Amino acid sequence: MTDSADPINPPFPSSQSPEDTTDFGFRHVPRDEKKPMVRAVFESVASKYDVMNDVMSLGIHRVWKRIFVGMLGARPNMKLLDLAGGTGDITFGWLRAGGGPAILSDINAAMLSVGRDRAIKAGLIGQIEVCVVDAEAIPLPDCSVDRVTIAFGLRNCTDKDAVLREARRVLKPGGRFFCLEFSRVEIAALAPVYDVWSFQVLPKMGQIIAKDSESYKYLAESIRMFPDQETLAQMMRDAGFERVQYRNLSGGIAAIHSGWRL
Repeated sequence: MTDSADPINPPFPSSQSPEDTTDFGFRHVPRDEKKPMVRAVFESVASKYDVMNDVMSLGIHRVWKRIFVGMLGARPNMKLLDLAGGTGDITFGWLRAGGGPAILSDINAAMLSVGRDRAIKAGLIGQIEVCVVDAEAIPLPDCSVDRVTIAFGLRNCTDKDAVLREARRVLKPGGRFFCLEFSRVEIAALAPVYDVWSFQVLPKMGQIIAKDSESYKYLAESIRMFPDQETLAQMMRDAGFERVQYRNLSGGIAAIHSGWRL
């Protein structure tokens, strides 16, 4: 964290070459160190992840995810790849909406373990393949799925452009990619309240509920470092997606981006 009295603004980049470093919250770290650092964050919070999502968003994430799932156009003959699927909310929503077989994937085995247990309890495990997958190198053939989703996971990836290229590669022609992610608040009056919530309240709640304030400090910082709506839309176009569009949720606190492989 910078020595500045303002904890919201990220520090100046380090003197290391930009090609050698990446963001981990407001810190700049060697690129090859980010994945294990992110893995440690989610291993720490996995058992309390769903509870903390409710706390972080005041429960609104459930509404966002319902909207997101509703946009997928689930059909029984369609196959879903859910990247960074964690505890399974999007995969379960897809199946309950009438979608076909689903691959619940995440780079973090601890998060997937929670998702697998939830799937068993819900009686959905028979329709789900659970896989540890690095979204930057998806172990699936070209043109093999109808939908690719990633919800609140892209900002934690080291090479976001690689994730987008891989998502397009595995989609069938006519397939569609969807990303739900925290984004840039576009209502000026909401911004200061959101900053206080993110940087003062959330770490304290993380300490109380998950016994881990640092992980929730990172999560708040990672949101601020994520590309804004227009930047992410252009990244998707650069990765080869067409008819890219986005929809703001709750004044831009979150946004749903989508693009087609045509």
